[in-house]
Amino acid sequence: MGEPGRRSSPLRVSMLILAAVAAISVAACGGASSSILSAVGAPVDDGGEVAPMPAAGEASAAPAEAPGGVLPDGTGGQGTNGAPRDDLKIVYTGSLQLVVDDLQAALAKAKTAVLATGGYIGASQEANDGDRSLATITYRIPATRWDGAISDLRGLATKVVSEQTQATEVGGQIVDLEARIRNLRASEASLQEIAKGTGKVTDLLEVEAQLTQVRGEIEQLEGQRAQLEDQVAYGTLVTTFGLEVVQVQQQAQGWDPKTDVDGAFATLIAAGQTIVSGLIWFAIVWLPVLAVLLAVVLVGRWVYRRYAPRASGGPGSGPIPGWGEGPGGS
Repeated sequence: MGEPGRRSSPLRVSMLILAAVAAISVAACGGASSSILSAVGAPVDDGGEVAPMPAAGEASAAPAEAPGGVLPDGTGGQGTNGAPRDDLKIVYTGSLQLVVDDLQAALAKAKTAVLATGGYIGASQEANDGDRSLATITYRIPATRWDGAISDLRGLATKVVSEQTQATEVGGQIVDLEARIRNLRASEASLQEIAKGTGKVTDLLEVEAQLTQVRGEIEQLEGQRAQLEDQVAYGTLVTTFGLEVVQVQQQAQGWDPKTDVDGAFATLIAAGQTIVSGLIWFAIVWLPVLAVLLAVVLVGRWVYRRYAPRASGGPGSGPIPGWGEGPGGS
């Protein structure tokens, strides 16, 4: 009865040792992943493994990079034959804004052109705002046919309003994800071996919980890698199609001579009505008031002139004697 208890203690010790080793390996893998990310575009062998990085003592043996980012052999990051490298993992994204004559015909031709490249439509949206019709289509285009597809779409437009393209290299991210997945799978295999050798229920449950966590992380990383690989395989191009509305046409559509004539006559009639209404008010209200005021002024003036005191001829009223006469005057 006591023998299983004695065996469980060494087993727990071995489990703790293996867990510590796994943690150390994961930490070492994180450092290796960061070094891989810093060397994007490192050579890859046929097995899909990244070539080992040179040791510290071998750093001097690496070819020095000439100014301008060109290697001494003159490749400049290209292949030995001068062709662009095809091992780069590039994600293409872009946008186009096009003006077309016929919206529906342009959409049909664009769909045919994209399908001919092996691509497909990821999303679409159409809107009508009065006389303006817009359509926004998201195309997924194979990376190898990216430039040709954009050229075909440009050929459908009467005017290219805007164009934007971005290329992002994600090879380092994919390599990092693959390294983390390999380390997690190694931890998963170790935990499975521990689960086979344990006989205690509590230890088995603990191992199963760790296995569940590790498998969840593996699935998450594999999903991220699959998403990146899909973005590398198919670029995303958001294209907006619209009709050009000419301002002259807008003005012609909004002008009606009959409406202007009716408006002019209505304004003339309103002005005449205002003048006649003013004369009526003047004749009925203000003219009598002015007549009464004028009559009051005339009566007051007559009274003033009739009964105002006149200047009488008394002493001193005449001219002063001797005024205006000379010394010898008579």
